[in-house]
Amino acid sequence: MTEQRLEGGNVGGAVRVGDTVRRAAGPWTPAVHALLEHLAGKGFPGAPRPLGYDEQGREVLTFLDGETVGTRRPRPAWVFADDTLEQVARWMCAYHRAVADFVPPSGAVWRGGGSWSPGLIIAHNDAATYNAAWHRGRLTGFFDWDFAGPATPEWDLALAAFSWVPLHTRSVVAAEGFTDFAARPRRLERFLRTYGWQATTGEFLDVVGARVRSQADSIRELAASGDEAFVRLLGQGIPDDLDQAVAELATFPR
Repeated sequence: MTEQRLEGGNVGGAVRVGDTVRRAAGPWTPAVHALLEHLAGKGFPGAPRPLGYDEQGREVLTFLDGETVGTRRPRPAWVFADDTLEQVARWMCAYHRAVADFVPPSGAVWRGGGSWSPGLIIAHNDAATYNAAWHRGRLTGFFDWDFAGPATPEWDLALAAFSWVPLHTRSVVAAEGFTDFAARPRRLERFLRTYGWQATTGEFLDVVGARVRSQADSIRELAASGDEAFVRLLGQGIPDDLDQAVAELATFPR
């Protein structure tokens, strides 16, 4: 069957073959498939299903139907609609409920490292605008689970809010088409209340700052180790943008 290269893929990449997606497998793939099988068993609709491996040794997943934004600048206007924000928050809440009782296989390897222990979940870790599929205005789900790994629910939620509220640095989100900066406190509050966040907004912003700082550090460390994908991200100035975002978050209304 014909292979169609899918847009995006700063770290890796994927092709579509019929109603399946093929991606290069890694040491983390068995653990990710165990996670996706758990979600399938829970009847969770917002994630692809694992279908094993093809003759080239690539992982095979079901294709999530819908529109994706990929690397488009600016983003489509609907990305910043209130209803979009609420759908993402509801997805995060539903996912965290579905994964709450998942115990990873013994010896599970995660691409981002770390070990699971009670009190943690296996987070998606990248529920960002570029990893979502939308069909007729409804969120189909999130793809690209390669960086799933042990974290707290709020650690996972922080990166989603960073992308969708959005809380990234002003220069980055303006390039994406979002300029209503005065609306961000209201949008953050809406996102958190839809999810069911019980603590204060200020406490959540502290988590976001720590999460973004950690991401910047990880990119630099992986680039220093010679990982080509992260060398590219470093060359694009991504960690510097994240550092600036942390600085701006310190002035965000609490």
